[in-house]
Amino acid sequence: MRIETRAIVCALRNHGEHGAIVRLMTPDHGLQAAYVRGARGRRMRPVLIGGNVVEAQLSARSEAQLPQATVELMHSRAPLLGEPLPAAAIEWGTALTATSLPEGQPYPSLYEGLDGLLEAIEAAPSASGWGAALVRFELLLLAELGFGLDLERCAVTGSNDGLVAVSPRSGRAISAAEAAPYGSKLLPLPPFVRRGGAATWGEIVQGLDLTGHFLVRDVLVDRTVPLWDARTRLVNRLRAAGGLA
Repeated sequence: MRIETRAIVCALRNHGEHGAIVRLMTPDHGLQAAYVRGARGRRMRPVLIGGNVVEAQLSARSEAQLPQATVELMHSRAPLLGEPLPAAAIEWGTALTATSLPEGQPYPSLYEGLDGLLEAIEAAPSASGWGAALVRFELLLLAELGFGLDLERCAVTGSNDGLVAVSPRSGRAISAAEAAPYGSKLLPLPPFVRRGGAATWGEIVQGLDLTGHFLVRDVLVDRTVPLWDARTRLVNRLRAAGGLA
């Protein structure tokens, strides 16, 4: 097995005295785990930072063997790690990808989604500029893993007008008239989720509450607590930045 590909660094786990097992998100081969010699050395540490884009060569004698990889830095996002909100968003986006996806299964849409999210974080001067992209990435991941939400029509009436909430059980949209009797039992559906475009701070937080409910229920079942703690830190920082804490 031999793969030469562009990839996004998603996770790093020390292995042996100097090496590490790196998880890379690739456009055509999905999530790939590989051993990198000298990963903890002075030269490679800045390369294998979560969110960095690398050119990787993976090789193994058989499909059952853990590949070895050599990587070359193409684009570094290390400067963003000194800023609390971008750093938390990059940590969460890459950790979610590394933890939730099966290895070796192609998810080209998720690669593009993660790449787009990281570019948005890098380009926007404020989290209000990339918060909506984070919500959309989480919605995409849910859909790609078979847990997509049905937000096109009201679950009760079949109408696509006035959709304001989502059932926490079925993941289906609910119109304003049908949602009224249930109040806080439903999850708010912010307008940007269906219509696109920019979002307010309040709408971003509502969107993250929506996706978070289904991520923890359907995708991150029995996964490590520190992973969800990373998302909690991110959401709390977004609330504080938007004056919603």
